[in-house]
Amino acid sequence: MKKETLEKRVKIANDIMYYIYQYMDTDINLDTLSMDLNISKFHMHRIFKEEFGKNIYEAIKSARLQKASNLLITNRYSTITEIASMCGYSSQTSFIRAFKQRFNCTPKKWKKDGYKEYSKEILADSVDALGLNIYDYDIEPQILKMPKQKAYYIRHSGYDKNIKKSWQKLYTWALTKDIKNYKQIGLYHDNPVITPLNKCQYISCLVLLEEIKDLKSSLPTLIIPEGIYAKFHLEGVYGDTLKFMRWLYHTWLLNSGYETKTSPSYAIYEKNHFLEDDGKFILDFYLPINYV
Repeated sequence: MKKETLEKRVKIANDIMYYIYQYMDTDINLDTLSMDLNISKFHMHRIFKEEFGKNIYEAIKSARLQKASNLLITNRYSTITEIASMCGYSSQTSFIRAFKQRFNCTPKKWKKDGYKEYSKEILADSVDALGLNIYDYDIEPQILKMPKQKAYYIRHSGYDKNIKKSWQKLYTWALTKDIKNYKQIGLYHDNPVITPLNKCQYISCLVLLEEIKDLKSSLPTLIIPEGIYAKFHLEGVYGDTLKFMRWLYHTWLLNSGYETKTSPSYAIYEKNHFLEDDGKFILDFYLPINYV
């Protein structure tokens, strides 16, 4: 397969996945998507299945249920019907049926305390892999409104040390294009307390801080949405981000009076441990929030 063809296929598959996350609260129309991508539905389905190992409908269902499972925990003041709607379900009945099939638990029971039992094995795997002990942070966030940001990106399935390869490729791309002025941003779509680490979606992003005319690139782009965010400053080493996210979602957020949204959290790196020899990071972590 020619390099150009492979790059195009990867871009199409990533564009589809990004579309799913961006519009999961709507009735996703694959006819419209295929027209936007200027390819047939058959070709679109085939490329996606080859790149991600599952069909588009499975990916939509998985993304919606993973997001719903998190919102049911963190958004105490939202009803099950509201959360179902936020994740693209027009019928509460169909949402409850799909959720129970996926998590072997009703949304009502999950929202109360059912997630704790489900997460035990996931947390055990995390501890085995990273030595994650329960840790209580004392970080006071800054609340601010962030603008939308256009990013060039590489997607990685899993929260693991192989994320380094994505960052190395992005860094190589920036050197090749002689791009010097940019921000490094990591997007986090999933809550690692209730999603197995190997199934979490992480996206390495570069946001250019100055316009470059006639920039040609095979890398896909996405828009990090504008919104209200709680900003937390954090320093540490590999594994500390997951410790922090556990505290963030299941201690701080539950007691904060805020709710989170379907858009992803992200980290803006001042120092990126995936690219540093000492393995240390300095970052600001942004959690999308609502006040209801």
